[in-house]
Formats: sequence, structure tokens, C-alpha cells
Amino acid sequence: MQQTSSSAPLVFTGYQKAVIVVLALLQFLVILDFMIIAPIGDLLMKTLSISTEQFGLVVSCYAFSAALSGITFAGFADKFDRKKLLMTFVGGFIVATFLCGLADSFVELLAARVLTGVFAGLCSSTLFAVVADIFAAQTRGRVMGMVQMGFGLSQVLGIPLGLYIATQYNWHSTFMLIVVLSVLLLLVIALVFQPIAEHLKHAVDKNAFLHLWHTLNNKQYQIGFIATMFLTIGGFMLMPFSSVFLVNNVHISNEQLPIIFLCTGVSSLVMMPLIGKMSDTYDRFRIFMTASIAACCMTVIYTHLTPIPFWVMAIFNMVFFAVIMSRMSPAMALNSMVAKPQDRGAYMSISSSLQQTAGGLSAVVAGWVVYQPSASSPIQHYDILGYLAVGVFLLSVYLVRRVDLSLKRRDAEVAA
Repeated sequence: MQQTSSSAPLVFTGYQKAVIVVLALLQFLVILDFMIIAPIGDLLMKTLSISTEQFGLVVSCYAFSAALSGITFAGFADKFDRKKLLMTFVGGFIVATFLCGLADSFVELLAARVLTGVFAGLCSSTLFAVVADIFAAQTRGRVMGMVQMGFGLSQVLGIPLGLYIATQYNWHSTFMLIVVLSVLLLLVIALVFQPIAEHLKHAVDKNAFLHLWHTLNNKQYQIGFIATMFLTIGGFMLMPFSSVFLVNNVHISNEQLPIIFLCTGVSSLVMMPLIGKMSDTYDRFRIFMTASIAACCMTVIYTHLTPIPFWVMAIFNMVFFAVIMSRMSPAMALNSMVAKPQDRGAYMSISSSLQQTAGGLSAVVAGWVVYQPSASSPIQHYDILGYLAVGVFLLSVYLVRRVDLSLKRRDAEVAA
């Protein structure tokens, strides 16, 4: 592989390490809040008597509301200290998740998920803007890899614990666990983070809506927006019905699901730092392309699975999701380099919104494609969903390649 710059510092400061840990934990909670819906999906559908279409709506409404909040706030994202913004959004996330824990009907759960999505989307976009503000471009692959470990942590600790609580008590308790952990993290952010306001010195547009328009209208940014939009669609298609597929098609019991997700999380925790470090050493697009091609092959196999031994499924799931997550670090590192400092908050908010919109649409499409004749029968057409995901993975390779070429042209122009 072609090597990139090796001038990046090998050691982070103590404050930077603390920031990485806090951001990884925040990513853990935001991802857990979204992803826990899939593992407890079988319980939710049976407890609340909701159909696959309704469940797809519960998943997608979260993404749509996150997208709408990101676009609405994008013009203001570069107008305030990011620490204050992050604390505000985490506070809203706590209240919304608490309401999810109180929900006792499809309508109540739907409304609570909409509100949760609003603040989760704002937390995510602000989180990645903080990464781009504090860390140099040459180290962002490693930082993104470590922050994305929040996904693995949610698999190793969050989802198994959440599933255990849901099966031993009820699914409401799972959301209350997230609330308690989020309150503790909010206190840590307040005590550890320094003000993050350097971007305010570079502000150009005084009007927030004008700033939003200029960001949207930037031709170079538009390439990044489109690539980001398609980055996670494949995973969003497969994820909502993954536990339903494993339980009813592969014959994995609800009691075995926590172990499946635990093994998957362990593989992610191992792979994400490794891929992040590689992203700062070798060509990021080549790493992304290799992982995407592997993800295509694994997706076709995964969506055609029939009942197999539990240990085989656990190993396969580990490899499958490690490959899918390996796409994220190099792609997000490239995306963090697209925007100028004064546009970074707006760019990340819009990127996050487009990503959430695409994810919401893919969840709705998934709900239309698959169906389940009865509560305990095998889910149908999951293989068709796999082919659609493969098409999206291949399209994202083309789009991320355009981002990569755009950045290399810009670097060449600066050097010249």
C-alpha cells in the first residue's frame, strides 16, 4: 500500500487522551441507544404487538429526526463554544431516552424515538467537529478509530448487558440504564473539557442561515456530502432486522443473542484501533475499498444463512461486522479533512443529517422488502435486502474515491 505522511506525532497529550476516552464513551452511548432497538426488536414487536412495517418506522423515525435537527442547526453549529453545545445536546439526549424508557405503546415509543433522534444526531455531529478541531489531520485516522471503538464497546458491554436486563426484567429498563450512564458522562464532560472556541476566530458569515447556504453551495463540500450519505446505508438496511433474522431464520435463541453481540464487539474493539492506525500510515481509500469488497462478499453469505451451529454463527458474525466497521475509520478520516475550520461544524452537521436521512430511508425500505408471516416464522426476503446492500457498498466506493481525488488535487494545488 502507498504510505502517507509520517510526520504525525506518535504520542497524544494527557488532555487529548482524556478527550478521546470521553468522545468514545459518548459514541458508545449514542450508538447503543440506536442499536439496542435491533437486539430487543423481537421482544418489542411481541410485547407491543407491532408489525415489521411499524418496527421499521420506529427505527427510521430516529434517523429522520436526527437528520432534520442537524440541517436545522447546521447554520448555528460554528457560532458557539462546542463544549457548551455538547453539554446541551447530551442533556437533551438524557431526557429523550428517559421518555423512551417510560413508553408503553407504539405511538409513545415512536414519539420518544423522534425526540431521541433529534439530540443524538446533534451529539454525533458535534462530536466529530470536536475531533477535527482538537486533532491534526495526520492523526485523525487513529482518533477516528479509537472513537469508533464506541461501537465495539456497545457490542461488548452495552448490548449484552441491555439484552440481559431486557430479558430478565423488561425492555424499559434497558433505556433507563442508558440514562444513568449518560448522566455520569455529562458530569465528566463538564469537569474535563476545556472551552472549544478556536473556530470562532475564523468566522466569516455573521448570519447563520447564510452560513448554512454557503456551506451547502460549496462544490467541494457537495462531493463529501453525497459520499457520506451513502456510507452507512448498507449497514442500516441489514441492522434493524438482524436479531429477528438470527432468532427466526438461524435459530439463535434470545438467551444466546447477548453472546453473539459480545463476540462481535470484541472483534470490533480489536479491529478499529488497528484500522485507524493503518489509515494514518497507508492510503485511506485503498483500505476503504478493500474493506468494502470484503463486506460485499460477507453480506451475500450472511443474508443466505440457514440454521447453523451457534459457535459457527458467533465466529462469522465477528468477521462480518469487523469488516463492515473497518470501512468507517478511513472514510470518516477523509471526510473530516474536507471542510475548512470556519465551516467544520456546519459541514459535520449536514453530513450527519444526510447520513441519518439515508439511514432512515434504508430502514423504511428494509421494512418494505422483508416480511414475517407470523411472530415466530422465518423472516422473508432478507437475501434481497443483502443484494441491495451490496449495491450500496459498491456505489460508496466510487463516491469515496471522488472525495479522495478531490482532497489530493487540493493538496497538490496548495503545494504548487
